[in-house]
Amino acid sequence: MLSQIEGSQAVARAVTLCRPEVIAAYPISPQTHIVESLSDRVRTGELTPCEYLMVESEFGAMSACIGASGAGARTYTATSSQGLLFMAEALFNASGLGLPVVMTVANRAIGAPINIWNDHSDAMSMRDSGWIQLYAESNQEALDLHIQAYRLAEYLSVPVMVCMDGFVLTHAFEQVDLPTQEQVDAFLPSFVPQQVLDPEDPVTIGAMVGPEAFAEVKYLMHAKQMAALDEIPLIADDFREAFGRSSGGLLKPYRLDDAETVVVALGSVLGTIEEVVDGLRDEGVPVGVLGITCFRPWPVAEVREALSQATRVVVVEKAFAVGAGGIVGQNTRDATRGLPVEVYDVVAGLGGRPVTRASLRGLLDDVLAGRVDPQRLHFLDLDLALVQRELERSRRGKRPGPHAEHMLRDIGTVASGAYE
Repeated sequence: MLSQIEGSQAVARAVTLCRPEVIAAYPISPQTHIVESLSDRVRTGELTPCEYLMVESEFGAMSACIGASGAGARTYTATSSQGLLFMAEALFNASGLGLPVVMTVANRAIGAPINIWNDHSDAMSMRDSGWIQLYAESNQEALDLHIQAYRLAEYLSVPVMVCMDGFVLTHAFEQVDLPTQEQVDAFLPSFVPQQVLDPEDPVTIGAMVGPEAFAEVKYLMHAKQMAALDEIPLIADDFREAFGRSSGGLLKPYRLDDAETVVVALGSVLGTIEEVVDGLRDEGVPVGVLGITCFRPWPVAEVREALSQATRVVVVEKAFAVGAGGIVGQNTRDATRGLPVEVYDVVAGLGGRPVTRASLRGLLDDVLAGRVDPQRLHFLDLDLALVQRELERSRRGKRPGPHAEHMLRDIGTVASGAYE
């Protein structure tokens, strides 16, 4: 059924159709509308049986999900930004215990400075926590990915986070195709936990593990992630057959045939990039797009195959590792190692800064003209004059130690390589 609804409401509807038995909620913008809507659905009896827990913090929310999942209940929560960081310890516990918790991350910048707008720095900070990470381009895909996430999580007994851009998607009204309860029930089997706490058959979950077995536990976590690379496409195929539309999978190629230059990106920015690529294609420029739906586990072989014919790869990402560089960019370099391709790392949209068609077109024009250095990290639409004024102010200030001036010169050199 086609409906024009807010993205958060679409996700709440999808979660309701998946019949979670425990929802642990702690509100934080921009995911609050999701758990508010689920609260109403539990209160009115639309979602039943389900226990809705208002907890005292995000750490409490994930801890409640761990306990509920360990007791054999299908569980759900949602968070964002600082909230995701607050539950970090529990995130590692959920994955280490192999519990199939599903969580929405409404992507938002991490402070300081405080910023409530969208980028991917929150989820990217948890990229090594052992959770599968799926990224939605649209509200339709966000809805669809939650249904697929439950099937994936419970089949492999691993936690899955579905990432959707805060405000850009969560608060946007779009037309989505809402499935029926019968469709979801046919696609998503009843939850049968692979491990469960049962007083009639007592076991220990999460016992301390010493050096003699810790590496083996971590290896098994990694093995499950690698298994997900095979399972995710199969689930996407089953979803397409059941619901009549393509959604999910590992990658989303767009106009890659004969593309010499390929833009790699995640999330809602893909729609804007595709429009720019359409314009370049109309001018005869062989450009394509590779959307990353599954970021963890990282689909090395699939990314390598998709980019094997390209000569330039421009990675546009909404986060970066301070002091190191691009995150998705480095993963892309790993996947293309040994191929005759140049990879350009471009950071864009930090803290909700708009990523416009004009800026993307200017970037691609400069890449194609050879005016962008692939050895440097670039920042789209960076106010370089402001940065340089601040660096100059820092140079004029007194700093203790004999190497202070040298340190600031190094910082200035890095900044001067920024892309304008």
